[in-house]
Amino acid sequence: MRALIVTAVAAEADSVAAGLTPHPDPVTPEPRTLPGGYPITRRDLPGLAADVLVGGVGPAAAAAATATALALADYSLVISAGIGGGFAPAAPLGSLVVADALVAADLGAETPEGFLPVQELGFGRSVHLPPAELAARAAEATGALLAPVLTVSTVTGSASRAAELAARHPLAGAEAMEGFGVAEAAAAHGLPVLEVRAVSNAVGPRDRAAWRIGDALAALTAGFRALGPVLVNWGERHERHEHDKHHEHG
Repeated sequence: MRALIVTAVAAEADSVAAGLTPHPDPVTPEPRTLPGGYPITRRDLPGLAADVLVGGVGPAAAAAATATALALADYSLVISAGIGGGFAPAAPLGSLVVADALVAADLGAETPEGFLPVQELGFGRSVHLPPAELAARAAEATGALLAPVLTVSTVTGSASRAAELAARHPLAGAEAMEGFGVAEAAAAHGLPVLEVRAVSNAVGPRDRAAWRIGDALAALTAGFRALGPVLVNWGERHERHEHDKHHEHG
């Protein structure tokens, strides 16, 4: 099983890699740099090879970095991971959210009747779905909330904007800035996608003093420590399925 895990910034990548580091800690390899300047670090566990990529902030940067990595190596799964805002009270500070849908929440058009998502305009899509069983098992193993994660290009900073998003997406658990971009690149390569977010702040009025970034990064490390065996199990069953399907049509 080989997974590509895409984060926005180095602190998130370090937290994910720490969760995937075997114990006792081996010598940490120096990160490589992909074309475009994207740092990528390899983690090898029994049954799981994980490349942790720093892809940049926002859906466009994430899509470009993911597409670059996918063009250079073969993967079975792509994961968008990092910290984000949580919708209270379902996703409190320091908790984890695993996406059951990756939603481009502000991709569309404003109209006098309200917001129209891009697919209602006749262009593309605004939702990607992860493998349902994998998402459910990941949420169970990590103690995460299983809920939609919204991808936005502008982080929510007001009560009115939070209320608007919650009204359009009443089941949403978190918002972040990269998941949908990662999913678009994965879909272009025919690969499944998963998103894992650790909550550093509440979606709503911007209050940096109330953010708990350290707690969220620690939760991300713990989450990936628990997630490793789930990924290995899913990868083994996925490979058996692909092997059996190949023989059925061989």
